[in-house]
This record gives sequence, C-alpha cells and structure tokens, in this order.
Amino acid sequence: MSTATSPQLTSLTSEQAQQQLARDGANALEAAQRRTVWGRLWAMLREPMFALLVLAASLYLVLGDLTEGLTLFVFVLAVLALTFYQEGKSEAAIDALRQLSQPFAQVMRDGQRINVPSSDVVVGDMLFISEGDRIAADAWVLQADQLQVDESLLTGESLAVTKVGAAFDEALVHGQQPGGDELAAVFGGTFVVRGQGVVRVTATGMRGQMGRIGASLNQIETALTPLQKQTAQLVKVLAWITFGLCVLMILTLGLRNGAWLPALLSGIALAMAILPEEYPVVMAIFPALGAHRLAQEGVLTRHINAIETLGATTVLCTDKTGTLTENRMKVAALAVGEASTPRLFNINGESLPDDFHGLVEHAILASAPEPFDPMEVAFHALGQTWLHDEHLHPDWDLVQTYALSPALRAMSHVWRASEDAAHIVSAKGAPEAVMDLCHLSPALQAQWGEVVHAMASEGLRVLAVAQGRFVGDAWPSSAHGFDFEWLGLIGLSDPLRAEIPQAIADCHSASIKVIMITGDYPQTARVIANQAGLQGGETLTGDTIDAMSDEALSAHLKTVSVCARISPHQKLRIVQALKRSGEVVAMTGDGVNDAPALRAAHVGIAMGARGTDVAREASSLVLVDDNFASIVKGIRLGRRIFGNLQKSMAYIFAIHIPIAGLALVPMLFALPPLLMPLHIALLELVVDPSCSIAFENEPAEADVMQRPPRDTLAPIFGFQQMLASFFQGACVLVATGAAYWVSLDFSAEAQRAMVLITLVAANAMLIFVNRARNWVAVWVMVAALTLVLFGIYVPWLAAPLNLAPLDVSQLATALGLGAASVLAAWFCLGLLRYDGPFKGAEHG
Repeated sequence: MSTATSPQLTSLTSEQAQQQLARDGANALEAAQRRTVWGRLWAMLREPMFALLVLAASLYLVLGDLTEGLTLFVFVLAVLALTFYQEGKSEAAIDALRQLSQPFAQVMRDGQRINVPSSDVVVGDMLFISEGDRIAADAWVLQADQLQVDESLLTGESLAVTKVGAAFDEALVHGQQPGGDELAAVFGGTFVVRGQGVVRVTATGMRGQMGRIGASLNQIETALTPLQKQTAQLVKVLAWITFGLCVLMILTLGLRNGAWLPALLSGIALAMAILPEEYPVVMAIFPALGAHRLAQEGVLTRHINAIETLGATTVLCTDKTGTLTENRMKVAALAVGEASTPRLFNINGESLPDDFHGLVEHAILASAPEPFDPMEVAFHALGQTWLHDEHLHPDWDLVQTYALSPALRAMSHVWRASEDAAHIVSAKGAPEAVMDLCHLSPALQAQWGEVVHAMASEGLRVLAVAQGRFVGDAWPSSAHGFDFEWLGLIGLSDPLRAEIPQAIADCHSASIKVIMITGDYPQTARVIANQAGLQGGETLTGDTIDAMSDEALSAHLKTVSVCARISPHQKLRIVQALKRSGEVVAMTGDGVNDAPALRAAHVGIAMGARGTDVAREASSLVLVDDNFASIVKGIRLGRRIFGNLQKSMAYIFAIHIPIAGLALVPMLFALPPLLMPLHIALLELVVDPSCSIAFENEPAEADVMQRPPRDTLAPIFGFQQMLASFFQGACVLVATGAAYWVSLDFSAEAQRAMVLITLVAANAMLIFVNRARNWVAVWVMVAALTLVLFGIYVPWLAAPLNLAPLDVSQLATALGLGAASVLAAWFCLGLLRYDGPFKGAEHG
C-alpha cells in the first residue's frame, strides 16, 4: 500500500469522542427549516376549511348566538386536533425514515474500528474511507492508496481529483480548498470513487466546507408527486366552482329576504359542504405511512414519490449476486494443468492436493488483505483451511494495486516479500481478461474456454488466476505491463435464495418483466436465471450491446431475460433503451459506477448491506437485506397504496354529494336550512378519519399481483369512477330527502336529526362498499355513529346542535334509509356491469 510518512495512527477514546460531540454538536448540516408546532398550527388555520369554520363561528358570535358560536369553536378545535394528529403521524413516519436511512462512518475508537452514525463523527476521529463512501466530514489525509474523490458537489467539476497522504500539519489544515489535485485534504459530503485511505477529521457539521457554503442535504425528499399535483389541480377547480356557487347563494338569499349575515352563514355552509379538503390530506398521509410500511418490509424510501411509481413498474432489472442469490460464496471447484487435459478438483471436504495450492495462494494475494467481498472471503477461508504457512503471507507488504475497470475485468496486486527480492504480482478476474494478460494463444484460449463453459454450466461463477514477478519500483501504467503466467480457474457457488422463484412468479403474474443483469459469464447467468424462474428469453452480452444502435437495443430487449458480462455504462444504456420503449423501469445497483443507471431509472434501488453510499445517494429506495423478494413486497405495497388512494377518493367524492345537496337544496326551494356550519363541522369529524385512517389500513386485495401495471398517465380518479361515485352520492342524497319527507310532521330539530342519522348510516355503507373492510374501518364506522347519537341524545350537546332525540322507530327508519341507499346504488351499478369504485379502482 502506498502510505505517506505519518505518525502511528492514534484514536480517540469513546469518552473523548462524547466530550467532543457535546462541545461541537452533531456532525450534521442545518436541515431545511422544520415546521414548529405553532407553524403547523398556523398552516392548518390558513386552510380554506378551517378558515370557513372560524369565520362561521365568529359570525354566530356577532349575531349574538353565543351557544352556537362557542359550540362551533369547540368543533373547530376537534377537527383541528384530528387533522393535527394525522399530519403528525405522516411527519413521524418520515422522521423515522430519516433515522433509518442515515449514513454510517467507520472510525477508530478505543483502538478498535467501529461503525458509527455519521452524525456522531467528531474532530480528531480517525476515519477509514474507501470506494463508494460519502466522506462524513472535512479531514486531513494521513494514508492514501490510489485515493480519488468526486468533489463536484462543492466545485461543479465532474472529474475526480487525486488525494495523497501527508503528515498532519495544523497550520495547513484550514487553508485547503476543494478541487485541487494531489492535495491531502478531503471534504464532507464528497464521494470516494476509487481507492481507500485513512483521514483525521478536522471540521464537522456547519464548520466544514459544506456548511460554510450553506448547502443543506436532506435524506428524504418531500417534493409533490404527479398524483399530488393532479389532485391539487382538481381541488383548485372545485374551489373555484364552490366560490361561484357560494357567491350566488349569498346574493340570492340576501336579496330574497334582506338578511345578509344569515345568508353569509348559509354560503359558508355550502362552501364547507362542497369543498373536498380531504383530498390533499390523504395524498400526504398515504405515501408517508406507505413509506413507513415499506421500511418494515426491509425497503427504505429515500424519495417519497418513488412509492407512487413503484406500483406501476413494468420492467424490473436486477443484479444476480446477493440479490437473487444468498451472497454466501464458497469455492466449489478448481482447474489447473494443461488446457487440453486440465486437472479438475471439486471441493468436498477432502484435503486440497498440492497441485492446487499455488492457484489458491495467488487468488488470496489478488484479493484484499482484509476482505469484505464474499468472493474474496471465500478464497481466504479456503486458504486458512487447507494451505500451509509457506503459502500464506501475512508479513508481505502490498505496494501497488491495479483495480478492476471496464477496459480490463481483472485486478492485480503487487507484493514486496523482502527488501532485496523481486516483487510478486498476482491477478484474478474474468477468464478472458486473465487470458489476455497471459497472452495465451487463440488455441489455448479456446481450450480453456471450454473448461470455463463446462464449469459455468454447473451454475458456478468462474474466475481465472495468474502470477508474475517484477523487479524495481517503476510500476507500469497498467497490469498489461507485467509478464503473467496462467495458473488456472476457480469456480464459486452462490445458492439461489429460497424465496426467489415465488417472487419471480409473482412478478410474471403481475405482468412485470424481470431482466437479470450481471457481470458473470453468460452460461453461469443462464443457469441461475433458469433456477430463479426466468426460463426462456434470450441472453444478451455486453459485447453485443456495444455493437448495437440505441434503436436496435430497444427492440432487442423485448425478448431478453438475461444480460451477462455487463459493465456499469451498459446498465445505463439498458435503462435508457427500456425507457424509450415506454417501460416504467426499476433498477438495482450497488457500486459507484451504477449511480448513473440508478438515477436514470424511474425507481433506482440500492443495496443496503453491500451497496456504496454513492449508489444509495443516487437511488430512490434502499434494500436493507439486498433481497429481490423485498422489491416484490414493495411493488405489492405500492399497488396497495394506489388502490387504497382510489378507494378513498371515490368515497370522498361520493360523501360530498349529499352534504352539498343538503346545503344547496333548501336554499333553492326557500326551505329552512338543514345543515348549518355546526353540523358540517360535526360531519368533518366523521369524514376525516374515514377517508384516511379507514382506507389507509385496508390490506391489499388478494389478486393485486395478478393485475397489469397501471398506466402512469391515466388520472387517479377518472371519469367513470367519478360517475359511479356521483351515482352513489346521489342515491344517498335521495335517501336523506326521503328521511326529510318522512319527518315533515316532526319538529325542525327532529327533522335535522333524521337527516343526519340517515347521512351517517349511509357514510358507513359508503366506506364498506368502497372496500374498506378492515377492523380499523369498523371502529371508525362505530365511532362515527356513536358520535352522532351522542349529539342527538345528550341534552347539553343536542341543544347547541339544534337536534332532538328520535324514538326507536324513527331511528330505525333513518338507519335503514341510509344503508338501503348505498346498497341500492351498489346493486344498480352491478347490474350495469360497472365495477369502478368497487373493484375497478384497484386495477391501478
């Protein structure tokens, strides 16, 4: 390893780190201004519904009706508390996701390397950084091994800069600026794109370079989704219609009898009745709580709008290793000797023959000394089990590395065995790349290619190993500058996850095309794909992709199920080609070079266990367990959320029809008002939890994964669904009219009670027929009916509400009319063979 001359690494103790953290505060940038409780309260009071409630209550007080005014203010507080609670649940869910998705850093504390949340990093910490990491804080580089950092976040320059190790110099620390090559300073928020290093933290949080330029990074975006924008537009249109009707009503009543303040109250009641202010509420609550549910399934949501898209996915591009397989690699077979008659050995617990010791020895030397990659872990484990001490070299120094690259799918390590001996060079990688390094003849390449094919046909991942020697320190610019000798092949097994075949089958039944994208040998990829259930379809290689035009690739991908020997830049081309074909693409990835493809996909999915910070930053979702089956659970949940949103919106539209009618019809026929602002506020306490809590808790339909993906361009609440909801609402309005007609001989208070009970009973049935049938929905229905019954039968509530108690027969009539109205609508729509809000709404 190239190491700068620096003092022995010394670490802080846990106690010192805690003291430093207490002095400096958390290593975090000031987030975008979070709303305080008072800020949230003020924002709610500015909503049209609350503004109307407060205005109506104030008018009652102006008119001298103290009881009604104060009662309405109580209802204002109740509606406010309910909305406050629901919004709080939404924000709490997002805050929980922020905590779950916070990055970690590897530091040395008490002489031990440990992972801590990046927010706990303090000045003086020794920080270990490597390819793919987001650097946690500004720091001084003590040791560097081919360390390159992307500082474009600070400089705007896309080219990575090289960092070198140097002895810590307090005088130079704070004078370093981002963007320069061959500097010994790194900066918080930037990414390591190559190599590794050890750095000493010099500034954290707002005292770092990122803080000084005023940048603010939030882990979870809260931008409006297309559905939210669509809904906001719908509410805006309805608001203007409501405004026009209200003005017309106020003018009509005012001119008719000259009582302008009561006319204004009637206009306010009409506005409250028509305005569907619940739409923005459900559009905020459903995705936020959905993201929380996804987290419980092992999928972290970094961008909330990804949930909207996830259920509409038509093509799912997935890695093989660790996503479809268990990522528990084990060396299964070795091949050495002559290409024409190779000697094969299957690892089955027997001791390793001497002929194979050199192959395993150099596979270990071509791996990281402290391996993290499961493949390299398998090499080390095999060596520890079967190699003798002369083939294990803990005292050798790694002096030069040549990383894997798209141009050469092999990595090489140069080792110094002693001061006066030649350097030992070890290489491992794709068989064709190592053959090229060894300059094998075409005939030998063909013979070894047959061996590779035979091993790959067993589902093994096949790598080749080579060795070489080099004298001097004038390293060649690439591994091609060494003289390598071919050693043989190593085959590794990685079993398929048990749940994958069912997950793939679920995708197929949901009309989602799955494409496996891997860097593996085509035959190995094909075997694993067949085991997973991706039978049929072509296998496309990276070389073939490079020879294709963009148009040809788009057309060809329609018949492809496996892409093998794929490099990261080819992943990006695959995503772009699928998008050109009109597909909604989800893509998994874990490496630095996967970031462009993840960002280009409609839904980028990063690996949580083995993924890099760069990949996670570019993604919308993070798989905690790297398991493909978790993606399928996410798709199922995405579809559930969308289906429940449609059910909720159908219900909201339907229930507002009778409420609006009861406010408007008496005005048209010069009748006493049936619903006053007080009653509409009471109904808000019924409708709000119904449309959000009841529908959000509804489980997915049994056949949700047997439906095709929804059209992302189609409106969430189309004309047919609106028509069906209008029909339901109209039936409820007729039922309330019947209740009014039946009660013509009653007092005005009893008439109002009959109408209100009919409406609440119908509301319960609307929840049921729009398919919210969970226990939460049942409790919401019971609570709503109980609330209204209290308002009728408790004298000190009935008086300010202008309601009167009903006898048993009257109560039964009202309940029966309400239930019958919705059941009649449901039956009629069934006869018309239209399943819109009942089942068709869930086809999205």
